[in-house]
Amino acid sequence: MTRVLVLNGPNLGRLGSREPDVYGHQDLDALRQLLLTNAPEGYDVEVRQTDDESELIGWLHSAVDERTPVILNPAAFTHYSYGLRDAAALVTRAGLALIEVHISNPHARETFRHTSVISAVATGVIAGFGFDGYRLALEQLSRISTTL
Repeated sequence: MTRVLVLNGPNLGRLGSREPDVYGHQDLDALRQLLLTNAPEGYDVEVRQTDDESELIGWLHSAVDERTPVILNPAAFTHYSYGLRDAAALVTRAGLALIEVHISNPHARETFRHTSVISAVATGVIAGFGFDGYRLALEQLSRISTTL
């Protein structure tokens, strides 16, 4: 069984009620159900969310220690958290996949959202496809897991 961590940063616990015109009307439970339903055979998906930067960094450290690929939506931490960037780099330097996902397209939004400190150390980036971006990331993980 291949375990995949789907980690979500600040304010994503408010999905469904937070700016539905940007993030949609579905909540984290709907995301969890979507991923469990679409997980390739042999994949165990665990969806987590925190508003705490240190907790998110700790989860990335655990992913390295447990040899677990990651789908990461760093949310607001995307733009400034060098601590999170360094933890994400540990994942990919360990030979594990880390796919950065964004529900909206940050490049079509405010200028400050155009820069990601995470992208340069991620295996890949998927943005602007809503919850489907997570499904696409999971699908891609199943394709590349044997090549990393």
